[in-house]
Amino acid sequence: MKHKTTYLSLIIPVVLLVVLCSFRPNRPKTPGRNRIDQSNFPQTVLWVWERPENLEFIDSQRFAVAFLAQTLVLKGDEVVLNPRRQPLKLSPETRLIAVTRIESQKLTRQRPLLSAAQREKLAALILKTLDLKNVSAVQVDFDAAKSERDFYQSLLKDLRERLPENVALSMTALASFCVGDRWLSDLPVDEAVPMIFRMGADDQPIKRLLAEGNDFREPLCRRSYGVSLDEPIQTGFELTRRRYVFNPHAWTEADLASLSKGISK
Repeated sequence: MKHKTTYLSLIIPVVLLVVLCSFRPNRPKTPGRNRIDQSNFPQTVLWVWERPENLEFIDSQRFAVAFLAQTLVLKGDEVVLNPRRQPLKLSPETRLIAVTRIESQKLTRQRPLLSAAQREKLAALILKTLDLKNVSAVQVDFDAAKSERDFYQSLLKDLRERLPENVALSMTALASFCVGDRWLSDLPVDEAVPMIFRMGADDQPIKRLLAEGNDFREPLCRRSYGVSLDEPIQTGFELTRRRYVFNPHAWTEADLASLSKGISK
C-alpha cells in the first residue's frame, strides 16, 4: 500500500501537467511565404479602378499599380464577365497586379448557386489576367458573405494550385475580417489587404483601435493595408508594411506628392 501511494504521488503531477498543457490557448499560425515581398514589389501600390488613367509619369521604383482588370458577377449558376473597358497608360517598367472584382448577391439581390462550375469559370477567368502585359501578381476583391466563404476559400485554393509558383496571390479583406474573425487564417494567399476606409459601421471602432497602437489580429492582415487618399488615418504600422492607396479620382502628380506627406502615419 505504501509503494502504491508513492507511485500515485509521482504519476499525478505528470498527468496534471499533460492536462494543463492541452488547455494552452491556440496561437495564431505563422503565415507562409510572401511572394510579393520576394518579388521586390515597391512598398506603395496605387489602386486603379474603372476609369481612364494615364500613369506614365510615376516612378516605377517607388510605385506599383493594382488595376481593375475585370468584374465577375455571380448570377444564378452563371458568371457574367465585365472586362475593363477604360484605357490605362503606363511605362513598360511599372510592376502590375491584375485585380478581379467579384460581385454576387449584394449586387444582384439573389443568392448565387455557388456551384463547382461557377468556381471553375471564376478560376479560369482570373488566371487569364496573367496574360495581360507586365502582370506579375493577381488580386481578388470579393466581400464574401458568410454563406459564400466556403466557396471563396475553395476558389482561392484552386487558384494557388494552378498559379505559377512564383506568382503572388493577394486578396482584399474587410477590416472586420482582420480584427475578430478568424476565417482567413488557413487561406493560401500571400497577403490579405485590410481596407481601412469606407468601413461603414466599423469605421470609428477600427480607426480608434489602430490609433491606440493596436494591430490586426490576423497575421495575414499584417503584411499590407489599404487606405484612401481622401480618408487620412493614424496607425502605428511600420514603414516596411506595404501600402495600397485608393483614389476616388484619376491619379495626378499632385496626388503622388501628397502621398509623400502621408495619408497614414
